[in-house]
Amino acid sequence: MSQAMMSLVKQHQECDDQLNRVEAALHKADLASAGRNFRLFDEQLEHHFRLEEERLFPAFEKATGMTNGPTVVMRGEHAEIRELRDQAMEEIEEGKIESALATIDTLNVLIQQHNVKEENILYPMCGGSVPNLMSVLGMGGCGGACSCAA
Repeated sequence: MSQAMMSLVKQHQECDDQLNRVEAALHKADLASAGRNFRLFDEQLEHHFRLEEERLFPAFEKATGMTNGPTVVMRGEHAEIRELRDQAMEEIEEGKIESALATIDTLNVLIQQHNVKEENILYPMCGGSVPNLMSVLGMGGCGGACSCAA
């Protein structure tokens, strides 16, 4: 797997870790920490989704001519993830800890299933089809897995 694709996988792991922090805070009934951590999760998730939707997916579609293929599925899953994210944030803001935990559990499952598809199907396809991936993704010296590439 190319450095660019490994950087995207690292972003998946960082989002997972941040969501786990939210869950841990909710289990302690620490709504302030849960809210802060959820906002950080949201920022990481949106950065990652924008990178894919605005750069990676269009480059893949241009390189392969596949405009009704895996990128359509991934965009649809991004929309589902965003809906659950919004629901969880609302529940956290309203202090509904049990509901938020249930929503985050569902969100976690959906994200894990989504990431497996990207990491095992789409990313290898992109790595073999899209030239100059690091440049396409606008990734800096850190590989783009942190805020310095934003």
